[in-house]
Amino acid sequence: MDTLATSDRSPEDKLGRPLHDLRISVMDRCNFRCPYCMPREQFHENYRFLKPAERLSFEEILRLTRLFVPLGVRKLRITGGEPLLRVNLADLVADLNSIPGVEDIALTTNGVLLAKHASELKAAGLARVTVSLDSLDQDVFAKMNGGFGRVSEVLDGIDHALTAGLGPVKINAVIQRGVNEGSVLPLVERFRGTGITVRFIEYMDVGNRNDWREQLVVPSKDLQAMIHERWPIRPVKADYTGEVARRYAFEDGQGEVGFISSVTQPFCGACTRARLSSDGSFYTCLFAQSGTDLRGPLRAGVDDAELGRLIRGTWSNRTDRYSEQRMLLRAAAKGTPKVEMNYIGG
Repeated sequence: MDTLATSDRSPEDKLGRPLHDLRISVMDRCNFRCPYCMPREQFHENYRFLKPAERLSFEEILRLTRLFVPLGVRKLRITGGEPLLRVNLADLVADLNSIPGVEDIALTTNGVLLAKHASELKAAGLARVTVSLDSLDQDVFAKMNGGFGRVSEVLDGIDHALTAGLGPVKINAVIQRGVNEGSVLPLVERFRGTGITVRFIEYMDVGNRNDWREQLVVPSKDLQAMIHERWPIRPVKADYTGEVARRYAFEDGQGEVGFISSVTQPFCGACTRARLSSDGSFYTCLFAQSGTDLRGPLRAGVDDAELGRLIRGTWSNRTDRYSEQRMLLRAAAKGTPKVEMNYIGG
């Protein structure tokens, strides 16, 4: 049966938002222990990660992605955990790139393994990369990632990505009050004029283990003011509806910076992103408490038409707008766990 037999129209959710982006987590493990995502005291050496058989295989990821594309997905982002820990990842990228209708494939990584894999990923069809880098200062960098890796390894990975043609490269930096505010200007100075855009992310209450408190958030407007005082910036019109970062251009023409302000300036109303976890659950929000199991039906032999209806129905019934209702929902949840970011990426 044709997977689009139920409808040829791409679904919209209850708030009129279409499905356009799919973020695919290929690995729940990570070689960092960032306190805002996988704090070391919680994700210790005896922590039980998924067994290989519990993760979606590449074949399963491909099958599900082929079902998401007819429903409107055009952009794919490979995430983790750390996706470059997944063996033979370039093979998956090549197969995803062959799916008709896929227009863009990107990767989010901490960059430590990027130098090793950049060329083969580009050859496989990866378009661009986003690298997480919270500070150029080695001591602060170590504090922000649990004490693993070196800044020099990340910078080397970025250089290899540029050489391979994985551009434009973007850098994501999570800013946490009392930890790395002092890293903002050095990051901007290091990458200004290079064609690399640094994007500053407000510290968010993702998952259940990062001890999030509103007082630890540094509002984007404060960072904008700090940067503007040193290098004047002006707002830039969004490239497309639903663009996550608010972009600002340097008035002297030396590139841009971006701000992802989920806490102080929520953008739920334009969210077109779905997430497929490493264990095969379909989540419609980064802050979701539950997802729709796709691995179970897939492995039970359910056909593509039924899986397509399940995906369509899940999106069509979506009402998520957590960031717009953060304080109300946090109070109502009373400790009800949310999905951890290492399962579904950022």
